[in-house]
Amino acid sequence: QVQLVESGGGLVQPGGSLRLSCTASGSISSIDAMGWFRQAPGKEREFVAAIRDGAETTWYEGSLKGRVIISRDNAKNTVYLHMFRLKPEDTAVYYCATYRGLGRLESLGSYDNWGQGTQVSVSS
Repeated sequence: QVQLVESGGGLVQPGGSLRLSCTASGSISSIDAMGWFRQAPGKEREFVAAIRDGAETTWYEGSLKGRVIISRDNAKNTVYLHMFRLKPEDTAVYYCATYRGLGRLESLGSYDNWGQGTQVSVSS
């Protein structure tokens, strides 16, 4: 399995933007889908977005539509998460993961390989 490394997190003010990157140690071309999840302190890890290989199909958590964009560059073995108009409630550790090919895209159990995460803090 490939190793995943997230980057791009940091401290931003409300209303700001960030682009998170998830770079794999090997090719992601054969991976059906890649996903982003986040986990805030004291809360369960939750689905953010996913993107399927071989198509431009994307999925987003409903409340985040319009504020996040997921993209994929297989040539760079990288998946991105663009976030806009950030809110304090977006503060969390953001993780990328590889979809195992079965199950709902928004379910934790549908992913079999995870990165270490990158911290996003939104505060004034």
